[in-house]
Amino acid sequence: MISKKQMFINGEWRQGATSYELKSPFSGEVVAHIPFSTKDDVLEAIEAAKKAREKMKALTVLERSQILGRVADLFEEQLEECALILTQENAKPLIAARGEILRTIETYRFAAEEAKQLTGEMIPMDAAKGGKGKLGFTKREPLGVIGAITPFNFPFNLVAHKLGPAFAAGNTVVLKPASQTPLSALKTAEIFESAGLPAGALNVVIGRGGEVGDLLVTHPDIKLITFTGSLEVGLDIKAKSGLKKTTLELGSNSAVIIDDAEDIQAIADRCVEGAFTYAGQVCISVQRIYIKKDLYETFSQAMLKTLEGWTIGNPAEETTNISALIQEKEAVRAEEWIREAVQAGADIIFGGKRHGSIVEPTILVNTPAHVSINCNEAFAPLVVIHTYDQFEEAISNVNDSQYGLQAGVYTTSLEKAFQAIDKIEVGGVIINDIPSFRVDQMPYGGVKNSGTGREGIKYAMEEMTELKLAVFNL
Repeated sequence: MISKKQMFINGEWRQGATSYELKSPFSGEVVAHIPFSTKDDVLEAIEAAKKAREKMKALTVLERSQILGRVADLFEEQLEECALILTQENAKPLIAARGEILRTIETYRFAAEEAKQLTGEMIPMDAAKGGKGKLGFTKREPLGVIGAITPFNFPFNLVAHKLGPAFAAGNTVVLKPASQTPLSALKTAEIFESAGLPAGALNVVIGRGGEVGDLLVTHPDIKLITFTGSLEVGLDIKAKSGLKKTTLELGSNSAVIIDDAEDIQAIADRCVEGAFTYAGQVCISVQRIYIKKDLYETFSQAMLKTLEGWTIGNPAEETTNISALIQEKEAVRAEEWIREAVQAGADIIFGGKRHGSIVEPTILVNTPAHVSINCNEAFAPLVVIHTYDQFEEAISNVNDSQYGLQAGVYTTSLEKAFQAIDKIEVGGVIINDIPSFRVDQMPYGGVKNSGTGREGIKYAMEEMTELKLAVFNL
């Protein structure tokens, strides 16, 4: 029997006036019936979050930390159930789904720890002529109600990157998950409820971005919008949000430079993983590879060798490496991008075909700079390989992008490593690994059209608090 889900507002589970069928991206089968939140539902959720601020403020730091610790424990107990939810709602292969839940657990554990580390500092007031006899210090206070809008690709862990720091800092949240991945958000709400989070501190509303999302973005009681998603939506949020704070993670067309290598097969393995894990639907997926010309032949053959062992198919099967894209229209778009590149002179050395919602892992070479696969974010299992002669040329090509989230650089030269760190225009430079590397306590975010602000629990907590100064006249 197909389950009928409920939204979560003010600590209560409730039906929606209308609902929609949530379908598996892989099989097309109906997974659940999901409620649509109305404008009144969203307004009630915001009001509940506003009223719950006092309950959150009354919690000690230890109590907030303990709630987040219990959340991590509950995810650990229900790991397999949560992983299966991912295979259903976003076709994430089971092995990758388990990996996401393990990261989700770690993210909440980091939040539990960071809740205890939110401190201010003493200010040396008498360093100024007029400061004699004054004592000054700062403290960080929660902003209040956070509006969190999350994407489909990591629906447990990216929700954790919103909720973990928000609650660690003492805020309340209205969460709008992607319409294709509400089950993970609702499961997260169940777990927080079981962990003892005060009623109203977390509210989950579901609906279209142009309705539910816009209401969150423009409502005066929402003090910060934290959003992960497309550049177009991020720009719209920035335009509509007024003076409220925003943190926007808007994607990339991440590049890796391979200048020198001791183990070319190991690098090829990592690039295959970075380009094609979860069908490339990762903000820091490897999309552009710039390799020194004399390494190209060995490297490309090594990538092909690795891909021969990959399995395409049902995400619920243990052996599957790659499955369906989130919607068939995205697979069609990827197919069009491949066709555009080939018509412009590119060559396909692996893959290139579409089967319904599934796109084969695809490697292209001789791809002109102006085509979509080079300029825009693919969010599909597509990667291009370019060769270069001079390291400076590779850096220039990496920077020739509207995006700047993360970049990877493989080199045995310390001088070139620091040159890359200084010259590449991104939020994070990963030396001797792919740009897809991320652990959940590190600062994460981009420059240019990749967004504003930083995630990573400690850094997100700074975004989600206000700095207050206190001065005593002694």
